[in-house]
Amino acid sequence: MTEYLTTKEVAALLRLKERKVYDLAATGKVPCSKATGKLLFPRDEIEAWIAHERIGASPANLFSPPPNVFLGSHDPLLEWALRESGSGLATYFDGSRDGLRRFEAREGLAAGLHLHDSETNSWNTAATLGAAAKMPVVVIEWAKRQRGLVLQPGLSKKIRAIQNLTGHSFASRQPDAGAELLFRHLAAQAGLELSSLKPAPMARSETDAALAVLEGKAEACLGLASLAQQYRLDFVPLIEERFDLLVDRRCWFEPPMQSLIRFCTSSTFPARARELPGYDVSGFGTVHFNGP
Repeated sequence: MTEYLTTKEVAALLRLKERKVYDLAATGKVPCSKATGKLLFPRDEIEAWIAHERIGASPANLFSPPPNVFLGSHDPLLEWALRESGSGLATYFDGSRDGLRRFEAREGLAAGLHLHDSETNSWNTAATLGAAAKMPVVVIEWAKRQRGLVLQPGLSKKIRAIQNLTGHSFASRQPDAGAELLFRHLAAQAGLELSSLKPAPMARSETDAALAVLEGKAEACLGLASLAQQYRLDFVPLIEERFDLLVDRRCWFEPPMQSLIRFCTSSTFPARARELPGYDVSGFGTVHFNGP
């Protein structure tokens, strides 16, 4: 497969007249280069433009690189690695679905996700990715994490399952958070009426949720085993989830992401993961989706 397409090939691909392709190139709406008086079109960028047109993105926005921002769900190990690796990547963690929307709008080059697909009982599938699955992206495994009920000390004697939460205060997460979506799914499976929970302040990150329990603002939350141990809280395991990185395919090869990946293949990264209960990074780097 050639790296560049001719005007005739682009016209055939787009089902347009060649004259229209010349017009698109002249106005900068499609990327091209001129060599020996001949227009050449980068195949990958043309295919990406077609994919973005399907979901209504602006072609003008497509060819400018997204900012060096990591979006999506908060993960303590990821937050640490981004800092320790010297990647230079900023973060805007406000939930998996929020990260998806911002990623589609090209507000960042990657997003952390842990979206459960109840139909297949799996994580971060094409169905849960939605429109992002039609973009030039790759989904890479970050870690598997033990998630369950984080409880005030001593409360695990009374609360051994989700249905036992009735009458207790619970720190929920923002609606776009993967943890909140998962909790609602697990609560429905267990027959727990959400109205039976006492309200507590909403937490916008994994750390905030655990701190709400530590500070007595809530008796419980759906959180991570690692944070329960860090804050010396009770923990009742419920599920192992897979946390993945959704990355713009071209940005994967740029210095910021490569700095992070190099760091994560060093001995420092798995050593840190072993210090955090409930983390399994043996599958780090596994490609779970490569689209479109």
